[in-house]
Amino acid sequence: MPSVKVYTQEGKVAGEIELSAKHFGVKPDSALVHSVAVAQQANARHPIAHTKNRGDVAGGGKKPWKQKGTGRARQGSIRSPQWKGGGVVFGPRNVRNFSLKVNRKVKQKALFMALSDKVTDNRFLVLESFTPAEPKTKLAAQLVKNLPITRKVLMVIPKSDASLMRMVRNLQNVTVVTVNSLNLVDVLSNQTLLFMKDTVPAFETLYRNA
Repeated sequence: MPSVKVYTQEGKVAGEIELSAKHFGVKPDSALVHSVAVAQQANARHPIAHTKNRGDVAGGGKKPWKQKGTGRARQGSIRSPQWKGGGVVFGPRNVRNFSLKVNRKVKQKALFMALSDKVTDNRFLVLESFTPAEPKTKLAAQLVKNLPITRKVLMVIPKSDASLMRMVRNLQNVTVVTVNSLNLVDVLSNQTLLFMKDTVPAFETLYRNA
């Protein structure tokens, strides 16, 4: 079973904790992880760009001139694409669907692979507890400074904590999520994972049937 160090909020090693091999000892498959990450990002897309086709543009109900006898090309509406102010042909529409289907078991397996990779690379830390004297951002910044953290860190907590969220919201390289919100893209986007000690059993219980 894989094990990782447990740190105090002062940055000292307080011991080690064993992790479930089913969740944190999975052999990585980069192709699978990539496909699930792409699907998650695609499913989060919300198209904004939207152009009007000739049916959406106001006006143009009357034929500009009669069909024959004018010497000009026949026209049916001034809202046709070739007219200034007319509809757009093949422009972006906000009804486009980018979603990709991913099997739930595959999604979970990809998450376990990403977590296992962090454990293998010693970028998975466990924090024994964090009990600041007062909810100050500088105390959260000091915690990050005390721990062996480089660049961006994802802090995973067992349940929502409004006080902690306020403490870290102005820290550029710190993100806090609850264990049931943990996802693959967040894991891949942060160099270090910081689990609270209570988060580990909560995570293993949440995915006990995976």
